[in-house]
Amino acid sequence: MFVSDFRKEFYDLVQSQRVLLFVASDVDALCACKILQALFQCDHVQYTLVPVSGWQELETAFLEHKEQIQLLIKQDDDLEVPAYDDIFRDEEEDEEHSGHESDGSEPLEKRTRLEEEIAEQTMKRRQRRAWEAQRREILFDYEQYEYHGTSSAMVMFDLAWMMSKDLNDMLWWAIVGLTDQWVQDKITQMKYVTDVGILQRHVSRHNHRHEDEEHTLSVDCTRITFEYDLHLALYQHWSLYDSLCNTCYTASRFKIWSVQGQKRLQEFLADMGLPLKQVKQKFQSMDVSLKENLREMIEESANKFGMKDMRVQTFSIHFGFKHKFLASDVVFATMSLMESIEKVNTGTDNFTQALDSLSRSNLDKLYHGLELAKKQLRATQQIIASCLCTNLVISQGPFLYCSLMEGSPDVLLFSKPVSLSLLSRQLLKSFVCSTKNRRCKLLPLVMAAPLSVEQGTVTVVGIPPETDDSDRKNFFGRAFEKAAESTSSRTLHNHFDLSVIELKAEDRSKFLDALVSLLS
Repeated sequence: MFVSDFRKEFYDLVQSQRVLLFVASDVDALCACKILQALFQCDHVQYTLVPVSGWQELETAFLEHKEQIQLLIKQDDDLEVPAYDDIFRDEEEDEEHSGHESDGSEPLEKRTRLEEEIAEQTMKRRQRRAWEAQRREILFDYEQYEYHGTSSAMVMFDLAWMMSKDLNDMLWWAIVGLTDQWVQDKITQMKYVTDVGILQRHVSRHNHRHEDEEHTLSVDCTRITFEYDLHLALYQHWSLYDSLCNTCYTASRFKIWSVQGQKRLQEFLADMGLPLKQVKQKFQSMDVSLKENLREMIEESANKFGMKDMRVQTFSIHFGFKHKFLASDVVFATMSLMESIEKVNTGTDNFTQALDSLSRSNLDKLYHGLELAKKQLRATQQIIASCLCTNLVISQGPFLYCSLMEGSPDVLLFSKPVSLSLLSRQLLKSFVCSTKNRRCKLLPLVMAAPLSVEQGTVTVVGIPPETDDSDRKNFFGRAFEKAAESTSSRTLHNHFDLSVIELKAEDRSKFLDALVSLLS
C-alpha cells in the first residue's frame, strides 16, 4: 500500500471518531495543524487540540487521554509490515559453527561429520546472502516512501489536495511550513528549491481557478504570489538599514560587529546610491522612485561584495490591498510568539497566540509577532557581536564551544530551544566568516544558555559543521546521551529535537570533558 493511499484511508477512518491532535511547538507543525483543523471543520469531525512542547508533556497528555485513544486500523488491513527476522539477524547464529578446520589426519567417521558441518556452513552462508539481498530490497521500499525531511504541512496539504478540498489558506500554510524548515536549516537548499517548484504549480492552479471570480479584486481577497525576493529578514516591515544589520546572511558577510564591517556596509549603501536618510526610515515610507528598482540595485551591489545568494525564491500573500507578507515574515513572527517570554503568558497561551496569528482574521497578532521578531533578531546580532569580540567561542578539540553567561543582556530570549538553535546556527556562520583558522571552520558548535537560575539548569544545543555538504547530519543527540550516561550527569532529554538537552549547571564541566573524549 502506498503511503499516500494509507493517509487517505486513515483520514476516512478518523471521520467517525473524536480526534485527539497532539501538536508540537513548531511552526511547521502549527501549519499542518491549521490544515487538519480546516479539513475537520469541513467534514464536521470533532477533535481536541493538545499542545505539547516535549516528550514529558506528550506522555502526560497521552496518559490523560488514553481512554479515548484507539488504534485505527481495520482487521482486514494488510500493511505489508515485514517480519522481525526479515530485518534483524542474530549474529551468534553465524558464529556457531565457525573455527572448524581439517588437517587431514582425523578418522574417516570424524572427517565425514566435519564435511557435513562444512556443507551446512556453506548453505548458511548462501541463506545469509539471500537474506541480506531481501533486507536491502525491503529497506529500499520503506525509504523511498519515507517523509524524512519533508514539511508536515506539505504532507497535510497533499492530503487535502487528493481529496479536492484544498483551499488558498491551506496552500499558504503549506508554504509557511516549508519556509520554516528552510529558515531553520532542517532541509537542504536543493530540497527547498524542489518543494518550492511543487508549491508554485499549486499556486498557479489556484490563481487560475480564482481569476474569473469577483472577490479577486475585493477588499477581502487573498492572493498568493511566487516571486524572487531579497534574502533580508522582515525588511518590508522594518527599515532597510535595520534589516541589513540584523539578517544573518548580510551581517556575517559584512562582519557587521567590527569597525571594518560597518565601513563595508556604508560602502555597500554608497554603491547602490541610496541616501542614509532613506534606508534608515521605515521601508513603507521610502521614496517610491527608490523602491521601484530596489531589488535589482541591491542584487547588483551584493554581487560586487561577494554575496551571490541575495536573491531567493519565495512566496508572498496579500490580504486585501493593504497587508502584504513574505512567507519568512510569517515564520519569524509565529516563532517569536510561540517562544515569547512575556510573563503574563503561559506556554499554552503562547501556542494559542501563535496558532491564531496564522489566520487572516487575526492580523493584529501577526503584527505583534513581527515586533517580537525584530527584538529577537536585534538581540541575536548583539549577542553574536559580544561572543566574537570577547572570544567566547573557543575550540574544545573536536568541536567549538560557547556559553552565554547569566545576566547577559536579553539572554532570557534564548532559553527556549528554537531561539537558541537559531542563535547557534547564526553564531557558527558568523564565526566561520570571521576566523582565519581553517580547521575551526570545519568544526561543529556546542552552545549553552541559562535556563532556570532557581533550578540551576542550562539549555545545551549541538549544531553540525558549516560545510558545503548537502546532507549535514546532526550526531549530537546520541553523543549527548552517551556523555551523560558515562559521567552520570543530570540531564533531561525532553525536546523532540534530540540535539537539544537540559543540563544541571554543576555537571557542565564533566559533561563537556566526556563529550570531548567521545568525539576525539
